[in-house]
Amino acid sequence: MTEATAVTPVSADPRVQRAIELIWREAELLDRKEYEAWNGLYTEDGFYIIPVDPDTQDFAGTLNMVYDDARMRRMRVTRMTEGYAIAAVDAARTVRTVSRFVAESVSDTDVVVRSAQVLVAYKRGHHDIWAGDLVHRIRLSGEGDRIVQKVIRLVDCDDVVPAAGFLL
Repeated sequence: MTEATAVTPVSADPRVQRAIELIWREAELLDRKEYEAWNGLYTEDGFYIIPVDPDTQDFAGTLNMVYDDARMRRMRVTRMTEGYAIAAVDAARTVRTVSRFVAESVSDTDVVVRSAQVLVAYKRGHHDIWAGDLVHRIRLSGEGDRIVQKVIRLVDCDDVVPAAGFLL
């Protein structure tokens, strides 16, 4: 195996394993529509981002489908959990699979993990498939690991993307 293709198993580092377990926990909470608990996984300075440009790194300076800081995440959760909201009424049932984990960087305080997500949503006899590449920046702490940033690059982000009544 050449140096360029050598890969250290992500499970070999307990810090990376902690990050992966948090990512899996996030997926479970979203599938269960436990949006308040999901929002609690984020740091106060954390961002939830779905860019339009598949290559951008400048999320603040480019168009995004979603660019939520703590305030916007709280507002989104409120819309999805309280009262009448088109996003919450008759919401789709979802199942996410998150896999193909690759650690980009690891320190004692931060882990950046790339992964792939396939989400199947079912509503009114119809299945939709959403797929994307994810990047999670996780802050490790003895008080509980938290998500600092989640970027979801949908495979069709530069095409017409239908509205989703759920979080990705």
